[in-house]
Amino acid sequence: MEANLRQTTRSRIKRQHERAAYDRESVNAILDATGLCHVAYALDGEAFITPTFHWREGDHVYWHGSAASRFLRRATDARVSLCVSILDGLVLARSAFHHSANYRSVVLYGTAHAVADADKEARLHAFTESLYPGRWEMLRPITAQEIKATTVLGMPIEEGSAKVRTGMPVDDEEDYALPIWAGVLPVQRAPSPPLADPRNLPGVETPRHVRFPWKD
Repeated sequence: MEANLRQTTRSRIKRQHERAAYDRESVNAILDATGLCHVAYALDGEAFITPTFHWREGDHVYWHGSAASRFLRRATDARVSLCVSILDGLVLARSAFHHSANYRSVVLYGTAHAVADADKEARLHAFTESLYPGRWEMLRPITAQEIKATTVLGMPIEEGSAKVRTGMPVDDEEDYALPIWAGVLPVQRAPSPPLADPRNLPGVETPRHVRFPWKD
């Protein structure tokens, strides 16, 4: 496995290339920091994009959905692009033109492949445990029908890039003399107390693994 992702004319960052990273450590950290991605694909000559949950295992990224999904059926063995993005702050400058945002993002390119029925349970176990460590073992066993009704797609993490912006606004030099407030408004995902299902049986306590996923 190469240390860096493969760069092509499609995946190489051209605009503000100093913000780019191609090493697996940077890419994996961003993939693991959020569970929501968007997968783009072409269907009958039209462009589509679908938000979904993803998880990473080693050098592969996975996502899943209903076996009845047209998207998942047509994305199997097709070229796709997967994107994750995290907003870390709003950057306020001294001019409208130089307002920006602090963010972390990854864009991957590759061919999606379907996970075989025999391997689905292991992949779904890894997905659940990535969100709520310890939960899978307390759930009722997954059924064969549920396995059949679920499609799991995977893609090797081979081609793509990360792009990150941090820091303060970058204004025109003469604008620093203006009496205008500038800076960063940080954006954070804050955990909230869990909301119990009113149909929980009496005496069922909130397990320790119920937490806010991907809390930095």
